[in-house]
Amino acid sequence: MEHVTVSFSREDNIDAPILIEGLPGIGHVGKLVADHLIDELGGEKIAEIHSLHFPPQVVVDEQGVTHLVNNEIYRCEKDGKAILFLVGDFQSTSPEGHYILTESYLDLAEDLGVRRIYALGGYGVGHLVESPRVLCAVNMEHLKPEVEAAGGSFENAATGGVIVGASGLLLGLGEARGIEGVCLMGETSGYIVDPKSADSLLGVLSGMLGIEVDHTSLQQRAEDMEQAIAAIREAEEAKGREELSYIG
Repeated sequence: MEHVTVSFSREDNIDAPILIEGLPGIGHVGKLVADHLIDELGGEKIAEIHSLHFPPQVVVDEQGVTHLVNNEIYRCEKDGKAILFLVGDFQSTSPEGHYILTESYLDLAEDLGVRRIYALGGYGVGHLVESPRVLCAVNMEHLKPEVEAAGGSFENAATGGVIVGASGLLLGLGEARGIEGVCLMGETSGYIVDPKSADSLLGVLSGMLGIEVDHTSLQQRAEDMEQAIAAIREAEEAKGREELSYIG
């Protein structure tokens, strides 16, 4: 098996100027947004990516049949705009693998005519967030006004920081190839799957893409999550009152 293998299900008319990366990360924020867009825009899977740098396991489907783990490339069109998506459930299991996989993603992007990459993720703050901001980073200075006009924030830039995994490396390695890179990170606690943060991020991303997208399913998931969190808090408070009563 090669370090990275890309298998196309079709090869005609699949070029696109934009690639959106939504691989797993903090709060699954980026993955939620990418998967939502693929569903809403009726994306078509055009390629599968297999790699020695993915976890050593197989996925068992509903029929009991196994499949090697993989990431996928989807292609969508909206209002005459073609968009590619890099999605899946896996990042590399090693630092070296992150670089090898990212270079392969960028090779693929160049071959398909990509000029800009949006890397999506979460920005962990360690507590629940009522109104999540979308914090941003770019690999070229001239992109900042466009990001801010869409509602993105660079407030986190003052303290610096790092972006780990594919999201960061796509910007860093992409710059050397002349590919514009924008990283959008929804503010999130970091310890729950966070559709509320994803909904905020979707608003900024759709503004930058210049497309309208239905947010309904993400917003419903966010409401369901809020109810679950409220129930947990209520149970914890009730338990605390019971313990205090017992001690007294």
